Amino acid sequence: MQIIRYPSKEDWAGITERPAIENGMLRKQVGKIIADVKKNGDRSLKRYAKKFDGVDLKQIAVGQHEIIAAENNVSASLKAAINVAIENIKRFHAQQVEGIKKIETMEGVQCWRRPTPMKRVGLYIPGGSAPLFSTVLMLGIPAQIAGCSEVVLCTPPSKDGSIHPAILYAAQKVGVTEIYRCGGAQAIAAMAYGTGSIKKVDKIFGPGNQYVTAAKQLVQMDGIAIDMPAGPSEVCVLADATANADFVAADLLSQAEHGPDSQVLLVTNDESIIERTIKSLHAQLGLLERKEIASKALENSKAVLMKDMDGAMALVNDYAAEHLIIASDNAHHYGTKVINAGSVFLGNFTPESAGDYASGTNHTLPTNGYARAYSGVSVDSFVKKITFQQISKQGIQKIGKTIITMAEAEGLDAHANAVKIRLNQL
Repeated sequence: MQIIRYPSKEDWAGITERPAIENGMLRKQVGKIIADVKKNGDRSLKRYAKKFDGVDLKQIAVGQHEIIAAENNVSASLKAAINVAIENIKRFHAQQVEGIKKIETMEGVQCWRRPTPMKRVGLYIPGGSAPLFSTVLMLGIPAQIAGCSEVVLCTPPSKDGSIHPAILYAAQKVGVTEIYRCGGAQAIAAMAYGTGSIKKVDKIFGPGNQYVTAAKQLVQMDGIAIDMPAGPSEVCVLADATANADFVAADLLSQAEHGPDSQVLLVTNDESIIERTIKSLHAQLGLLERKEIASKALENSKAVLMKDMDGAMALVNDYAAEHLIIASDNAHHYGTKVINAGSVFLGNFTPESAGDYASGTNHTLPTNGYARAYSGVSVDSFVKKITFQQISKQGIQKIGKTIITMAEAEGLDAHANAVKIRLNQL
């Protein structure tokens, strides 16, 4: 890790900058894939499956018999773990459901909002070296609670055309209605515009590599709704002298193993924490199966020594991390000062991996500084809130003059007349 001591405010932009991606060439490549899928549909999906996944697909859709068979290929212990996670995620997300509250803004004038689920949503689930069946839970459960009637899942197939059994098991547990062997930018295009096998969806959710991210951004420019802008995963650990350096190192590595473009940031007011954490990083790194990936991610990472915790907190808020771990006995105090973060993990015994899997919160979160303006996925992400209003005879008499005055001031006589014609009949 690069160590930065007592940076000036002018240096913060460089510290909080994410690893650069050459967007121009990337978008050009992804744009060609999207155009191909729009034009050639399933044929292009099968061609890309052969090119990128090394598989000759006979059928894009996953059959019910495959989903049933998958259950036998998931160990009892993993099923039990998934089931515990499902219960916790459901319990947390169920509290996000809002009822209808009618507000009388003045006598005879009632206004309210009605939450209405999106009908058809698309979930993208990364496969490859780490098939993220946990993301199936994080997206499928709020979609289920919201009441989405059609939940489509796309995920890359393995070289024999199969889907990881844990993904299929999780999907059937959380109400996914359709599953397709389709990954990468081509899967995003298929859900956005539709093909012979895959009907277009109302909104696309889910994380992915830089190609998936670029595809989501490009289809959004074409009017297709997505959950949020997202890039490589990231964690920031804010630590003081009460932090446990071994825990901090483990948390940094748990994020670094996602991919070589992941970023980890340590911010502290205690230099000994940096020294002990780096020593522990080297010791723990050698024990990891994905140590080469984690090592590359650490090359992009920084440890920042600040003069005090107020300055450290300010830098953390400027960074706006996807995951923020506050490693301190005083974590609740510092937590009240958090302004920008996707999800916050308080205290020395709250690893980020708890939120990734089973504590109940959602792990689909804004990255790349978007936590300044975006929230993570929730039940609200799968719901439209339609406003309603109803005005009685008495209500139009009370509010009518206000509307007429404002409409005439804007020069919109027809707006004013829509009220006058009613008042004249009363």
